[in-house]
Amino acid sequence: MKNFTSGVHVSQGTYKSFQPELIDRAWEIEDMELLQLLGQADRELGRLDMFSEYVPNIDLFIRMHVLKEAIKSSKIEGTKTNMEEALLDKEDVSYENRDDWEEVQNYIQALNTAIEDLVELPFSSRLIRNTHKTLLHAVRGKHKLPGEFRSSQNWIGGASITDATFIPPTHPSVSEYMNDLEKFVHNTETPLPHLLKIALIHYQFETIHPFLDGNGRVGRLMITLYLVEKEILKKPILYLSDFFERNRMLYYDHLTRVRQTSDLTPWFKFFLVGVIETAKSSIQAFDAILKLQQEIEKKTQTLGTQAGAAQKILHQLYQRPLINVNKAKEATGLSFPSVYKLIDNLERMEIIKEVTGGKRKRQYLLEDYLNLYL
Repeated sequence: MKNFTSGVHVSQGTYKSFQPELIDRAWEIEDMELLQLLGQADRELGRLDMFSEYVPNIDLFIRMHVLKEAIKSSKIEGTKTNMEEALLDKEDVSYENRDDWEEVQNYIQALNTAIEDLVELPFSSRLIRNTHKTLLHAVRGKHKLPGEFRSSQNWIGGASITDATFIPPTHPSVSEYMNDLEKFVHNTETPLPHLLKIALIHYQFETIHPFLDGNGRVGRLMITLYLVEKEILKKPILYLSDFFERNRMLYYDHLTRVRQTSDLTPWFKFFLVGVIETAKSSIQAFDAILKLQQEIEKKTQTLGTQAGAAQKILHQLYQRPLINVNKAKEATGLSFPSVYKLIDNLERMEIIKEVTGGKRKRQYLLEDYLNLYL
């Protein structure tokens, strides 16, 4: 990218903060390899968006994509909740793991609420603050100004600011940087391809680090929000946290390299590779879901009068592939004896599997479906 300087280190007395360059400006792309990669990423994203239109009841399956995103994005920040545990109700989660579980649930709520808010609220600082407020509600970061930009200096790495690996800009300058970022999001006079634009927005947001906690999770969540708000995706079906988590050191190294060298191209290429790989794997996942759904439907058709009730249970399981008898009863409206009989039949047909091993509080898992997300 031509004539780009990432920023400067400014002495604040006992430390130097990194004050980034504003990004609401004209941009020129000269790297042909980058343009070729951009074209490929656009095509794969287009294929994913088109494919999603042909998946019946796709909103059922998106819930599990959101759950996976919440787990992977939170894992980057150190939480240890896995898919099976995230599916449990709060009272079924061990006390020592409950904080991690709650952070994952907040991430899910934050993303879902933000998607709903996009109907009336544009991609903006207000949307970002609202999302952050939901993310940190009643969890470990609840005392770190949820929904508000920081009013003190923060840092990344190191036991104290004096040995930090990175010190973001000073807190009085955060509002100016976030205003610039918001203007850049909606700037149509000096266009930049959307995938490069959101890659740059993500880099700049993580560099500003506008909150005392939750910056990484909010920054990754913003990628999906941007793609939906700009109608590049009709549904929130692309999540990059899994790619970032699998390539965690590269992810951090590329962000650091931009700040140190002002060279955006390696970061852009890494980001586009993430889009390409994730879009391809998402298409494969949706295709596998459709095939599994067809196989299960063939099996349940042999249940006769129970077939309709079985479909109601499966409707629940596609959203959350773990169920107990009480929830199955609620979903079907059947009596307990009829629900027990139906559960037994589904288990006998190897559609669901009992996973607790006990006689009480039994939980049944749609295991083949869950495995598609692991």
